[in-house]
Amino acid sequence: MIPVSQSVIAVPPLARDAAGRVSASENRRIVRHIEAGGIRILLYGGNAVFYHLRPSEYVATLDMLAAAAAPGTDIVPSAGPSYGLSMDQAELLKDYPFPTVMVLPHQGLNTPDGVATGLRKFAEAYGKPIVVYIKAHGYLTPALTAALVRDGIVSWVKYAIVLPDESSDPFLSELLQQVDPAMCVSGMGEQSVIHHLRDRKLGGFTTGCGCLAPALSAAMLTACKVGDWAAAEAIRAQFQPLEDLRNSINPVRVLHEALALAGIAETGAITPLLSGLDESQRAAVDAEARALAGATARNA
Repeated sequence: MIPVSQSVIAVPPLARDAAGRVSASENRRIVRHIEAGGIRILLYGGNAVFYHLRPSEYVATLDMLAAAAAPGTDIVPSAGPSYGLSMDQAELLKDYPFPTVMVLPHQGLNTPDGVATGLRKFAEAYGKPIVVYIKAHGYLTPALTAALVRDGIVSWVKYAIVLPDESSDPFLSELLQQVDPAMCVSGMGEQSVIHHLRDRKLGGFTTGCGCLAPALSAAMLTACKVGDWAAAEAIRAQFQPLEDLRNSINPVRVLHEALALAGIAETGAITPLLSGLDESQRAAVDAEARALAGATARNA
């Protein structure tokens, strides 16, 4: 498994054809574009709408992803979010060479203790450590997460609780007192990276917009690793316009169409229960997606 400190973790959308089927050719285009920019870990989760993947297309999607990556690239698919679905998927995932799998966080009919039990049972059925994804309060507590880590259940933690002031984050502070920060990954794109890697010492970060400009995102990780925070800030600023649109419209919907608008791949219509952008939204995303896809880091 590639250490999370050695590569940005791209979180791409899942391309579909005109009939709504997962497209092997267009997804390969996305993977090749990301690999060409120096990113070697690709995580298929929320941006790929794995939440709504049909059980009947799960195996074919895993087959496609396993075949799409070049040697030396880690593909991390997702399972869940419901418990019963994830347990059935664990039996399927055991037969694939993926280094780990992320369990999508279920929200609603769950308790923190129940989630911890479910993650343990999933990891036991899967036979490998898993990625734990914390994106909301009430899903897991820091203590329960730490217990999973101590017991060898966790490969890494994706942390993505969005707050108005990221410097005031009691949950993350408590989590990092109990879990090695190197095992935790910033899960909110380039906008939180400097705080999370410089001030919180997290081990790495995920990127959605970096799927458009992977070399730029990879350059940001390099700048962070050598402590060149001015360079990291300059790169972060280049991602901000598209990230602002993702925040104001919807992160998943914007990214899905941004890759197509930038000419990287035909992503097709997004899966229901989501919907596409309207004309004014698409025009705004088009301009920023093309600008970001053409951007290069001055210090790359």
